[in-house]
Amino acid sequence: MKIAIGCDHAGPALKSEILAHLDEKGVEYIDLGIQEGEKADYPDKAKEVCGKVISGECDLAVLICGTGIGMSMSANKIKGIRAACCSDYFSAKYTRAHNDANVLCIGARVVGAGLAIELVDVFLETEFEGGRHQRRIDKIAAIEAES
Repeated sequence: MKIAIGCDHAGPALKSEILAHLDEKGVEYIDLGIQEGEKADYPDKAKEVCGKVISGECDLAVLICGTGIGMSMSANKIKGIRAACCSDYFSAKYTRAHNDANVLCIGARVVGAGLAIELVDVFLETEFEGGRHQRRIDKIAAIEAES
């Protein structure tokens, strides 16, 4: 598995914590975030990071901004992206299991490093269950195709 990770100016510290954890676990990633002191607009980062998922270069992605909401809203404008802003374990797990989310959005000003790492772990480890949930994913794709 390979993931893409990016952030705006609210997220470099949290991104660094998550990357250190991914290094410990041996998870391959592409760091598209910015460094402390740099500025970036969340729509630009969402587009860049999600492009890696859409192209197939990465399997999943993690986006970090102040609340996670701006990244989520931006990412969900991209065809084929199903981004979820999560701040609890249950949501992070079931957005993969039931919604086949391919992007996890986290708020650096909302979630501490310990919880963020738990959210990333469960998001990366949980498989889409398919079955009855696939019908709903197909309906999301149909809505997306209409616009």
